[in-house]
Amino acid sequence: MAWILDLDGVVWLERRAVPGSVEAIAELRRLGHRVVFATNFSHGRHGEIVDALAAIGIDAEGDVATSAMAAGTLIEPGERVHVLGGPGIEEAVEAAGGEVVGPGAPTDVVVAGWTRAFDFAALDAAFQAVRGGARLVATNTDRTYPTPQGPLPGGGSIVAAVEWASGTASTIAGKPHEPMAALVRALVASDPGSPPAGEVDSIMVGDRPETDGLFAATLEVPFGLVATGVSAADVGGDVPTAHRGSDLAELVSRLVGT
Repeated sequence: MAWILDLDGVVWLERRAVPGSVEAIAELRRLGHRVVFATNFSHGRHGEIVDALAAIGIDAEGDVATSAMAAGTLIEPGERVHVLGGPGIEEAVEAAGGEVVGPGAPTDVVVAGWTRAFDFAALDAAFQAVRGGARLVATNTDRTYPTPQGPLPGGGSIVAAVEWASGTASTIAGKPHEPMAALVRALVASDPGSPPAGEVDSIMVGDRPETDGLFAATLEVPFGLVATGVSAADVGGDVPTAHRGSDLAELVSRLVGT
């Protein structure tokens, strides 16, 4: 069985393990299940995320897909890209053969995602590039981002400002959209012993129905909802949910009988 897990709100909160999550993942792997991680967090570099998971006891080398990586698949080699976001986006752009350019430079694409370095100047730089003809790509449109202290504004809040100012809709790379789904399918398929994502014995586990639940539908797998991330007030939409658990450990115990 392939388990596709969201990170923030399922495995950890601000890189602090959700109680029981590390042990649940270890048990899944001990039983021969394929475990991959699909996160809409775009700020950190891929290696930093892998290292942070290792620090809490999870080996994730070759098992992580991020919305920044998904955005990178929408960049053509040689395109000039203005990044409103973190180093994870810059890394993905450069891996795709794009050139990261600064404010005011000729720009083919603007990629927007979550960053704390967001102010009027950052908004204006992205707005001017899009107004000048650049395509707008969003890593994701999550309205909020879960932390142990409660939700923060998410990457979607920043994307929305650029969209509203420019009057331009973005192409969305991350969950629940197809660019991210393609990355996850490739990760699952990279293990010869695992069925493709989309088979009946795969599951997507997340805390946000409007993102993770719809992503399960994109992948054509059941959705497992846990209550360790965003609250009911922070999510929307009537999304079919096959399984529910208070946390990942409970869901794993229920479905694999540990």
